[in-house]
Amino acid sequence: MGEGEGDVRSWVERIRQTALPAVGDLPDGLLDDYLPLLVDAAVFGVPPDKAQLSAVRAHGRQAAEAGLSAGHGIDLYLSVGRRVWEELPQPVRQRPNSEVRAAAEALLRVLTDAVAAFAQGHSDALRDIIRREETLRRELVNDLLSGDVHASSLAARAEPFGLDLTQANEVAVARPTRPLESSPLSGSLVERQILDHFGDRNALVAMRDGDVVVVRLATAGRTAVSPPTDARSSASNLAKVLYDELMRLHRGAPWQVGLGGVHVGVYGIASSFDEAREALTLASRMDIKVPIIASREVAPYRVLARHPDVLRELVVEVLSPLTTARGGPRPLIDTLLSYFANGCVSTATAAELHMSVRAVTYRVNRVATLTGYDASRPGDRYSLWTAALGARLLNWPEDDNG
Repeated sequence: MGEGEGDVRSWVERIRQTALPAVGDLPDGLLDDYLPLLVDAAVFGVPPDKAQLSAVRAHGRQAAEAGLSAGHGIDLYLSVGRRVWEELPQPVRQRPNSEVRAAAEALLRVLTDAVAAFAQGHSDALRDIIRREETLRRELVNDLLSGDVHASSLAARAEPFGLDLTQANEVAVARPTRPLESSPLSGSLVERQILDHFGDRNALVAMRDGDVVVVRLATAGRTAVSPPTDARSSASNLAKVLYDELMRLHRGAPWQVGLGGVHVGVYGIASSFDEAREALTLASRMDIKVPIIASREVAPYRVLARHPDVLRELVVEVLSPLTTARGGPRPLIDTLLSYFANGCVSTATAAELHMSVRAVTYRVNRVATLTGYDASRPGDRYSLWTAALGARLLNWPEDDNG
């Protein structure tokens, strides 16, 4: 092109210098491999090759890692391509029409292929970033719930996910009460629904051993002078949202949500998680079928379960005579539990157990005859109720080895 080569070089450099400020902060060298493609196409009619497009794809990854959106990057590429064609130097414009057409076709090919390569590289990088974040999130949740990692390390790792470990947090655990019959639960879908409700700076959602675990900032939306009852209503709100979303995503699925207490600090999250899981475990043992159960609601059972040897001695001493009854001790124990839960009212017990009042009265009297403990006497009533609860907790006598 002779004397026009200097014009071409200054033209390319002018486009490079004026295109970048229009978009803002950009990664270094974002146009380094793209501008030569445009110049080769517009001046010489040369289409891009695989190696050149691979370089552009790498720039797409670079842009994603620098936080530049795909839309901004593509807008830049298209605007630069348009300017290259509109501002062609005069020597290039004076070529024969056939060469101009070939250059235009090559430029369109560059625009199409380069934009596609940039978008693909950007998408690949975003997927990698998401995978890394998911791995970091999973590791953070595991360490938070185990409570055996240094507090300062956890606090720093939790901050990017919007969780302030210096504040009071609460944990809810959702568990299916029987195997799900539909497709496997999507943790990302549940997470999106929960974060849409509470905000991505106030909650952390993860799957753990088939359970859905939500860690939430308990003080979100509350003032420092809020009454203590707010903690209970907040926990109930967290559980209700989690339960409702799971029921909506898996209609008819048998979910139960356990709630831990509200605790401050890193290790408080592990405590709340343990309480939520223990609430679910005790609810299962005690056949409590409510959809949401808080740890405070099973506190009496927790006290009993923490002394299994003493509890077993009481159960055996009080209830072992029931093993001689026709049909075994289980029907009599179930009747006692219902009877006590209904305030020792035979009619309410009969309605709950779908049996006659006479049958209830017979069973309660039969227990008194066999054990010597009479439910109508306050002292005996306490012993019978505690022993019956213990039998349910220990699954006695099925798990009794002696």
